[in-house]
Amino acid sequence: MNSRAPYSPPLPARKACPDSEPHISVMTIRTRKFFGTIALLVLVVVWSLMGMTVAQTPWLASSGLLQAIFYVVAGIGWVLPAMPIISWMARPDV
Repeated sequence: MNSRAPYSPPLPARKACPDSEPHISVMTIRTRKFFGTIALLVLVVVWSLMGMTVAQTPWLASSGLLQAIFYVVAGIGWVLPAMPIISWMARPDV
């Protein structure tokens, strides 16, 4: 649990163990969130365009039951590819 106040000074940096090799973080959390946000926006746009394309197919447009199933799956389905992106974005800096 984080017991720091919202505007308190940052915690002192952790010292590296002498026997461990130095770790150089390639991306900070701020950079990961930037690229992750762009990736999520691209995912949502591509997912919706593909969903609109599939929804217009004749075999789907002719059946109400298939439409209901498709819209439920298409509406919830984008969450599965988004979950790894969000967990990557939220990974703390080491």
